[in-house]
Amino acid sequence: MTILLPGAAGYIGSHTAIALVQAGYDVAIVDDFSNASPEAVRRCEELTGKKMPLYEADVADKAAMEKIFDEVKPAAVIHFAGFKAVGESVAKPLKYYRNNLDTTLTLLECMAEAGCKAFIFSSSATVYGARAAVPYTEESETGGCTNPYGWTKFMIEQIAAGAAKADPDMSVVLLRYFNPVGAHPSGRIGENPSGIPNNLMPYITQVAVGRLPQLSVFGDDYPTPDGTGVRDYIHVMDLAEGHVKALEYALGHKGTEVFNLGTGHGVSVLELVHAFERASGVKIPYRIAPRRAGDLAEVYADPSKAERVLGWKATRTVEEMCADSWRWQSNNPNGY
Repeated sequence: MTILLPGAAGYIGSHTAIALVQAGYDVAIVDDFSNASPEAVRRCEELTGKKMPLYEADVADKAAMEKIFDEVKPAAVIHFAGFKAVGESVAKPLKYYRNNLDTTLTLLECMAEAGCKAFIFSSSATVYGARAAVPYTEESETGGCTNPYGWTKFMIEQIAAGAAKADPDMSVVLLRYFNPVGAHPSGRIGENPSGIPNNLMPYITQVAVGRLPQLSVFGDDYPTPDGTGVRDYIHVMDLAEGHVKALEYALGHKGTEVFNLGTGHGVSVLELVHAFERASGVKIPYRIAPRRAGDLAEVYADPSKAERVLGWKATRTVEEMCADSWRWQSNNPNGY
């Protein structure tokens, strides 16, 4: 059984590809490498000892994707393809709406034509917006997103749910990620952002390895224990294993279902910095910068539904997240 993974040369997709192969699935990957490297796929093959067919294509290109569907004949699609930088989405909203919506529409059209009925989507806690109270449950209010990136995730959830409503044989699983960090414990694959990182952990690791001079902590006056923002950091391998469980569920399910993938525990920016210092033995210089527009004080999940329905629970600690992130970055100071 082959699972098609659009965008899986990237951070979360590459780790999920490994977890899927280890669970007995075949995978095929499509990526245009606009924010990823084919080296990540090569290393996934090295770690699993299994070939992962790789197609270089824009997932929004209907003709290219029709050929790939015809060749792969996937049993399911796990959709990772999309732009993901919150700040860039504010500066370039049309780029985000065009890419993230077009890739999804093309995939769903190709799935309908090919008779592929299981669709799993990389959504995000950003769909909850500013109005929902923590911890977020799957029933928390969505919408009111604070940036175009979040709105694309919200819109794609509506599009996919609409497709499932129109086709009673279709299964859609929407996975709302919280804050993925960490790396494969081998240190061979990890998060490799292009340019200055938008996320906290790769910024910390690049400071630790000497690529960046210091960390900017955006705001220390939030109503949190140490004044810095609190987030639900989840190890990327826990997240990858959540996709395996979601796939098992999707293959035997019809309709649309939503799951939070998080730990249920909030960790502040400075708590994560100090945990990383302990794990790596490297002091992280930082400065306090003004708050960023749209940032919330606290974001963390209630992940109990995923445990109850999927039998999945995050198990890796913050210390493991930091140690694995440092192993990846120190072994690959310049990325792939």
